[in-house]
Amino acid sequence: MEQRVIVIVGPTCSGKTKLAIDLALELNTEIISADSRQIFKFLSIGTAKPSNEELSQVKHHFIDYLEPDEEYNVGRFEKDAFEIIESLTYQNKIPIVVGGSGLYVKAIVDGIVDVASDEELREQLQDEREKFGNEYIYDKLKKLDPTAAVTMLPQNWKRIIRAIEVYHLTGRSILEIHEKQKRKVDYSFFQFGLEWERSALYNNINNRVDEMIENGLIDEVKNILAMGYSKELNALNTVGYKEIISHLSGEISLERAVELIKRNTRRFAKRQLTWFRKDERIKWININLIDDLRNAKDLILNSIRIV
Repeated sequence: MEQRVIVIVGPTCSGKTKLAIDLALELNTEIISADSRQIFKFLSIGTAKPSNEELSQVKHHFIDYLEPDEEYNVGRFEKDAFEIIESLTYQNKIPIVVGGSGLYVKAIVDGIVDVASDEELREQLQDEREKFGNEYIYDKLKKLDPTAAVTMLPQNWKRIIRAIEVYHLTGRSILEIHEKQKRKVDYSFFQFGLEWERSALYNNINNRVDEMIENGLIDEVKNILAMGYSKELNALNTVGYKEIISHLSGEISLERAVELIKRNTRRFAKRQLTWFRKDERIKWININLIDDLRNAKDLILNSIRIV
């Protein structure tokens, strides 16, 4: 029997958490977080995790799931997430996936390629990047796999290195492998995206950053570093954390850090939208007022019930 999964995506500050909780309460189900940063413990204010009150209302999976220095990847997330999806569907519950991390969402909806790694090649490419810059390895990918290169930017150097690695290991484009590795599963994924007018979304972002500072983001970063975690951790290479770390290191003023967090968050939101808009299966819902979230809930409920 085909099972249903609701997927809610969209840029940061678009209201995904509130909508997902309202839906979960209505459907008596649980939420699977597809957020590559909320998955880490202690990174709470800067990642806009659901509040303790929200977490008490609905069970969330993959919130505070890992230590900040714990190794994890999207392949493991796919496996772990599907165990929960299967458990919920066995209980006749409709899982709700919510998040803005495109690869995590893709892992659930389409599956992620599982190709072995070439550590020696990866280290060589990382050394070349440090010596010659992102553009250098990006040019390498363009020569090897121009189709995949078009889907990336030079600053996506980890993805670029992985694409080169996969090409060397298989002789095929990582995009081709992703396509062939798509799972055949008995699930219908109902994907919905929340979209705001750009000025309204940017206003939400600016307000949220101000609230993060007021709510203690600086102390949160100080506490994480005081626990002995390195500021070089991948988990801390995140908008909000890296700018505050630069401030605490004496490199920039607090005012400049806040300015950069707002700018970088706006840029991040734009990249999220670019990623999700490529998927024509996503049904976009315009959200500009809080009442629109209530309407969105009804629209989603009607969509899954009439099929």
